[in-house]
Amino acid sequence: MIILVSNDDGINAPGLHTLAQALEDLGEVWIVAPDRDRTAVSHSLTLHRPLRIEQIGQRKFSVNGTPSDCINIGTHQILERAPDLVVSGINQGSNLGDDINYSGTVSAAMEGALLGIPSFAISLDTTNHCGFEPAAKVAFRLAEKIIENGLPPDTFLNVNVPGVQESEFRGYRITRQGKKNYSIKVVEKTDPRDRKYYWIGGEEQGCDEIEASDASAVLNNYISVTPLLLDLTNYSCLDKLRKWKL
Repeated sequence: MIILVSNDDGINAPGLHTLAQALEDLGEVWIVAPDRDRTAVSHSLTLHRPLRIEQIGQRKFSVNGTPSDCINIGTHQILERAPDLVVSGINQGSNLGDDINYSGTVSAAMEGALLGIPSFAISLDTTNHCGFEPAAKVAFRLAEKIIENGLPPDTFLNVNVPGVQESEFRGYRITRQGKKNYSIKVVEKTDPRDRKYYWIGGEEQGCDEIEASDASAVLNNYISVTPLLLDLTNYSCLDKLRKWKL
């Protein structure tokens, strides 16, 4: 059993190494992760500059690219054969609702699924940070289940763990993607050479109350497991658009 582990927080992130250590009892764990923090790079690939690989330990490599780059390079270049499982995380911070669209952590799992490898992403809500070990145990349990049962075609999992003590977990919930709200701001500033520059930011404004959503589950101390599809087609809209007679 070969397990490929990556993230978007970078090769030195503590969540990554806690995850890798937890999975060692299941097989041979390889780490291929970005050389720095690549938060919110989504599913981007590096196509216009060369990528470099640095081996920094036994079965441990950094890549000067994105999480999706890491899964590609790990699968096609570093490993002698495709891994049996891809696990991305443990992200420092949740990936709930709209976060899924921007998350490099989730995108690494998506890339694994695109390559036909059973994959999941796991993130820890660090509002009340209680360490990565409880989330690592969740990852181990899910990895066992995936190895035993597999996943449906074109499907990967987005897992979010509440940031509380393990004894406070209320169980697992199979959830849908929720809706997260932000107050987006673009801040304009001027550098010492009188040139303008901009910061994109904003504050979280909570989540919509949607029944069986990922955000609702984590808020109530449940571990959220959301199955995601590679196919983004809105099937309910097909007939309506066909009536446009374009």
